[in-house]
Amino acid sequence: MSLRTCLALALAATPVAASAIDVDASPPSATSVTIYRAPWRQSGALDLGNLGGFALITETRTIRLPVGQSRLRFTGVVGGIQPESAIITGLPNGIIEKNRDAALLSPSALLTAATGAQIILIRTSRATGKTVRTPARIRSATPDGIVFETAEGVQALRCSGVPETFHYDRIPAGLSSQPTLSVATTAARPVTATVTLSYLAQGFDWSADYTATIAADGKTLDLGAWITLANGNGESLIGAQTQIVAGKLNREAVMADAPDPPRVIARCWPQDTTSDIPATQSIELVRPFPDDEGDEEDAGDIVVTAQRVQYEMAPPPAPAPAPAPPPPPEQLGDLKLYRIPQPTNVAARQAKQTRLLDQPGVPFTHVHLVDLNAAGSTNAVARSLIRFANSKADKLGLPLPAGRVTIFQPSGSRTLYVGEASLRDTAEAEDVELQLGEAPDVRLTQGRIGYNTRSLEPFPPPPALDATWTKGTTLQRVRISNAGSQAIAFELRLQTYGATQVTAASHPIEKKDGRPIFRLTLPANSSETLDYIITE
Repeated sequence: MSLRTCLALALAATPVAASAIDVDASPPSATSVTIYRAPWRQSGALDLGNLGGFALITETRTIRLPVGQSRLRFTGVVGGIQPESAIITGLPNGIIEKNRDAALLSPSALLTAATGAQIILIRTSRATGKTVRTPARIRSATPDGIVFETAEGVQALRCSGVPETFHYDRIPAGLSSQPTLSVATTAARPVTATVTLSYLAQGFDWSADYTATIAADGKTLDLGAWITLANGNGESLIGAQTQIVAGKLNREAVMADAPDPPRVIARCWPQDTTSDIPATQSIELVRPFPDDEGDEEDAGDIVVTAQRVQYEMAPPPAPAPAPAPPPPPEQLGDLKLYRIPQPTNVAARQAKQTRLLDQPGVPFTHVHLVDLNAAGSTNAVARSLIRFANSKADKLGLPLPAGRVTIFQPSGSRTLYVGEASLRDTAEAEDVELQLGEAPDVRLTQGRIGYNTRSLEPFPPPPALDATWTKGTTLQRVRISNAGSQAIAFELRLQTYGATQVTAASHPIEKKDGRPIFRLTLPANSSETLDYIITE
């Protein structure tokens, strides 16, 4: 038997692969979404049109595969999906290939896909005013316009001055009403299975927003926090188990999706006009409250009637119980994982808030602070800040994600806005400092009063420093004044460079993060002088 004959028999014995059968997976029966914040953003408003974060989405679906090769379609995945990140578990024989079907159903996509195909033109007859259905074929559909052909010849859509549209008997192949991930797989026998689809998707983000309301005693504050979840995609995640991840993780640049295909537009005149300017749309305003001019009397009647009915009706039900507090964060490597306690809807192109923290009575101290170069000469205004410890002893003691803090303080019978600060990612047992702004009543003057000499007149050093101040050292003097009507806690932080050190001072020296710190209490309408010696 020749080699050619053997090869022919081998090919004849090989079964010919049948074309893949399209199989649609069921809609998700369970969904989980974990949202990661944009790495470069710490706080501030979210722009739904430009979200820099991403999400890990996990869906549970049911599939029914026939024998042979199938094209399994997961319809309704998030539009920002990264197909290369998709992982599917539960398939009997794994995945042969993956595709993201990006051709979504739209008027432009319909026209483009139907180019060259037979469709029905629906237009209004000029003679009778009745609707006429005419067989037609689309010859061209581009951003410059739509051209079709009927028995009457070649024409441009909507250039006749009468209403015109197309009717399609079916959706052209390749178009999906929702974003779809398709995978090729095989099965040796019919299979019904539950599979899990996990993938990364762009167009998500989250932020933390805090409120700090100072109590009337000026010693404690109520700290609250909301998490804002943002979804910039066109698909909603309904009843999803939702988590957020705080902290900075390394992530390589992600290749952007291919640009959307150009829109097909009929560029002739709109109906009933020869103008290119769109008609102005009027919006009717619904007035939820009485007018200032004539509705007060009616509003008063409504109030009186409501008061009368109140005695005839059953008492209102008790208010619903407050939602359960969120569980404490979990460790995820060097990151923090926060779980939303109940399933939530992460709706398309929307942002929503969910409660993160509600802690009253957190003790704090109000501090006036100045940062200085230890060897400098300057005038400065103190900064006002609030400081509290993130510890269980101080009613906190949990990781706080970075975010914006809005600070309020009571004034008489009202609570007023007094500042806004940024909070960095703060671990348990760390101190939190919230900057309120400048305090013009607290000022400081710094200067050098002696260097490499014992001649100090007319600025002799204090007796405690007289023996310390020697040749090769510098004597610095700082004068702090408090023009306010209340005593304050003041801190001076010194920055030293190179071999410079603060070796002695007229007040006790403390150190924090390697920097010398002086802490003083200044009575109302008072001043204090601080001397210190530096060596270089």
